[in-house]
Amino acid sequence: MAPRKSSRAKERGGGQQLQQQQQQPGIFDGMVVFFIQTGLQSRRIQIWKQKLLEKGAKFDDGVSRFVTHVFAKDSEALLQLGREQLQRFKGWLEDSLKEGKKVSEEPYILKREVEEVNKSSKPLNEICPQQKDGSFADEEIKHSKKAKKLDENSDVTCVVSEVDKGHNAGDGASDAMSKSPDSLDIGRDSSEDSFPRNKDSPNKDMNKSQSSLAYCPPNLNQNVTDMFGKLINIYRALGDDRRSFSYYKAISVIEKLPFKIESGDQVKHLPAIGKAMQDHIHEIVTTGKLSKLEHFETDEKVKTINLFGEVWGIGPATALKLYEKGHRTLEDLEKEDTLTNAQRLGLKYFDDIKKRIPRHEVEEMERLLQKVGEGILPGIVIICGGSFRRGKATCGDMDIIITHPDGKSHRGFLNQYVRHLKDMNFLREDLIFSTHSEQGTDSGVDTYFGLCTYPGREQRLRIDFKVYPRSIYAFGLIAWTGNDVLNRRLRLLAESKGYRLDDTGLFLAAQTSGGKRARANVSLSFDTEKEVFDFLGFPCLEPQERNL
Repeated sequence: MAPRKSSRAKERGGGQQLQQQQQQPGIFDGMVVFFIQTGLQSRRIQIWKQKLLEKGAKFDDGVSRFVTHVFAKDSEALLQLGREQLQRFKGWLEDSLKEGKKVSEEPYILKREVEEVNKSSKPLNEICPQQKDGSFADEEIKHSKKAKKLDENSDVTCVVSEVDKGHNAGDGASDAMSKSPDSLDIGRDSSEDSFPRNKDSPNKDMNKSQSSLAYCPPNLNQNVTDMFGKLINIYRALGDDRRSFSYYKAISVIEKLPFKIESGDQVKHLPAIGKAMQDHIHEIVTTGKLSKLEHFETDEKVKTINLFGEVWGIGPATALKLYEKGHRTLEDLEKEDTLTNAQRLGLKYFDDIKKRIPRHEVEEMERLLQKVGEGILPGIVIICGGSFRRGKATCGDMDIIITHPDGKSHRGFLNQYVRHLKDMNFLREDLIFSTHSEQGTDSGVDTYFGLCTYPGREQRLRIDFKVYPRSIYAFGLIAWTGNDVLNRRLRLLAESKGYRLDDTGLFLAAQTSGGKRARANVSLSFDTEKEVFDFLGFPCLEPQERNL
């Protein structure tokens, strides 16, 4: 970050832009930011602008007299401003986010040290001193003679945030912006197209960009997120989706924090953390307990409904009915004659289904599914979505999204595919199986939910297949990649623009004579996920960035 000099014309232009930007309170209230775009992709800048705006920052399109902070990819890009302007260089963003307020800038101001930075031939991120958590941005930093503290009592984190330099979220990368509390962990760049450019190998290029990168941020506040996770399950079982979703959003923020929470005051400015949530966090970090959770865990009705709701196919209403019939344990349910076949399978393989699947095993099964599909229908596109596509280290199940580029050959594919996978003893039990592509109903989407086994094992794993026509594949890919928070935001955004969004398309909403809202019969047509994001005016997030 650096100070600024510019012409009066730029100052006038910058001032007009700033007046148009809405004032937003937050820990960066009063900051005016300019991004040097060299080496940065526009969508990255858009994401970070959104994050900083949430905390009160504003932006200028030039280095006017209003600018207080400058962000650049590296020192080389920053030096475009001119060495004479490089009098100040701040790296306090991470500490400000940690404290929940802007910390004093004095320990971070570089004076004579700037000249030494300019003389170095190494990128700036390679000469940053050790961070306060003891980690380094690069192993070479440990041995760098250029790395030095401003004084004996303060450490300086990297002063340039390399927001566009992809990294493994779990590799100790230390750019300050990616450690912001509600930041999206930026993964390696992947293709923005829903279809690969290499027509000869439709899956190779697509999966190369999204299968190998594991999303493994260190969760320093697992004591909080574990308890909130239990509350999510409880509220889902009780049918209270609103409260369940509020804890879900809070976990997404808390698990990315680069510091251990010691007081509720540290999180009061964070998104998705209201006063009640703040009080819960404070109780957990100061007492190690949460009275609300303890109450639920000792309530027989809540415990029982929550347990029954974990059985695949049993929803909140059915769980309540089973409780009212006198059932209290899973063994009791084995005697219940009203359960469907799918619910009985969910009960039979209850323990198997609850186990998480290691990422490397999902990768192996995805390759098997691609090979089998290509053998049946050359050119078929088969992608494993869900938490796997978002880069998670483990998966609860496998969501397989399928289409064919020619827009017609997907019809009837699922029947052959399922039959072949059963012959291989990969698919074992059916839960739901519906085909619409040949009948031309339900947007032509074919669906299979079932249980499969990893080769050589008997443990049942959940697997879902969704086969989409090419014309609506982008919507299916977005919906079945998730996460839930992103999907809900996109639906609400679509509604605000007069549309209805789901996995089968984006439809113009219409008002019926009875006052109810309906939707048009035909979806808007988009070839790629990026086109959908762009139309809605939402940042085009890579799959690994969608763990909101």
